[in-house]
Amino acid sequence: MDKDLLIKIAYLVASVLFIMGIKMLGKTATARKGNTLSAVAMFIAVLATLLNSQVLSFTEIFVTILIGSAIGLFAARRVEMTSMPEMVAIFNGFGGASSVLVAASEYWRQAHEAGLTMPAVVAVTVVISIIIGAVTFTGSLVAFGKLKGLINGRAITFGGQHALNALLFLGALAFSAMVVLDPNFELWMLAVMAIALLLGVLTVIPIGGADMPVVISLLNSYSGIAACATGFVLNNQVLIITGALVGASGIILTQIMCKAMNRSLVNVLLGGFGQTSGAASTGGGEDIVVKEVGVEESAMLFDSASSVIIVPGYGMAVAQAQHVVRELTDLLEKRGTSVKFAIHPVAGRMPGHMNVLLAEANIPYDKLIEMDHINDEFANTDICLIIGANDVVNPAARTNPGSPIYGMPVLNADKARTVIVCKRGMAAGYAGIENELFGYPNCLMLFGDAKASMTKVVSELKELVTA
Repeated sequence: MDKDLLIKIAYLVASVLFIMGIKMLGKTATARKGNTLSAVAMFIAVLATLLNSQVLSFTEIFVTILIGSAIGLFAARRVEMTSMPEMVAIFNGFGGASSVLVAASEYWRQAHEAGLTMPAVVAVTVVISIIIGAVTFTGSLVAFGKLKGLINGRAITFGGQHALNALLFLGALAFSAMVVLDPNFELWMLAVMAIALLLGVLTVIPIGGADMPVVISLLNSYSGIAACATGFVLNNQVLIITGALVGASGIILTQIMCKAMNRSLVNVLLGGFGQTSGAASTGGGEDIVVKEVGVEESAMLFDSASSVIIVPGYGMAVAQAQHVVRELTDLLEKRGTSVKFAIHPVAGRMPGHMNVLLAEANIPYDKLIEMDHINDEFANTDICLIIGANDVVNPAARTNPGSPIYGMPVLNADKARTVIVCKRGMAAGYAGIENELFGYPNCLMLFGDAKASMTKVVSELKELVTA
């Protein structure tokens, strides 16, 4: 068989597998299989590219593959589920950095190769790849720092910030035009790269921690678009296809996340939560009076319940309480109690964070119900157990027009007959406002570490069952 035909067939098979893999990633039950298919597709694409290239020595390539694979394997096995958002953020950054390095190396190869004139279309795709890749790289590093606590998680703003960003963007476009007109003058390319790296930092620092799920989705999309542009630079069809898939799916996911928060993408990028006025932040200045419940009383309530909906949040991830929550679920179901999990699209710090966390605890996929499908069930539920969630269950989003989160779709946890909130204290969520739910007459506060509190509740419930 002709070599060129074999390469094209390999690229086609890889592209189809990528499409199937991304499709399967859309459902929890098929996500692992989709991830495996995508990995196989990447292996085929890399192998075909190596066979299609004029490689003088494969030694360096295989050494770097082994090093990269070892690092990836180590990170995948050692990273905690609570650190998964940071890992996704840094991987997005690496994707952007790869696009910058590949596009820059191709630029310098063509710029210095004797007798070779860089076509305008190549120069355009090079600067596009470098701008988007550089913004993705530094933006992802900032997102990683915010999630890791290395940088202040609040929105960092200063006077004239948006005007400065606009000037830098215009400057990047101007220098990009100079690259296209005179690609052999390297200073223009260095200027484009420097401005893009700075833009990545400045566009992410004004975004608060509450918007991190949206930022991660958007940066993931950027990494795909950068890869797609790099595919045009290298004239590599499979890179164009996969980059377009990642870019498009990332944009779609970003739009879904923004809709779930009742925010526009422009509003998120210009900075949002955590900068509310004092009145808005305190719910109009009225103190919330809460009712506290102990471990024994909580166990007695669960003992008499026939239906329970559990709302997981980032606090559950921090406490690593998913396994004891699974134990509570099994214990309740043995007694004939119906248990379901209500999943809000922006719960946690990245898209699907709660799904990943609960899947790690081997909680069946069919128990994880999306917000739109479970909201009507709260009114007929005996107990709603909220573990580490805050803004996504705040009824102010429905009832208080003065609230900064008004209009944001939230879980109707307040409509359950009894609400038990497991929380360390009364600290506000990332939106920077108090949760009106905590003062509702049907709401009981179980203060303490989620894992320790749930472990005690499970022990008490076991004693009630055996009594």
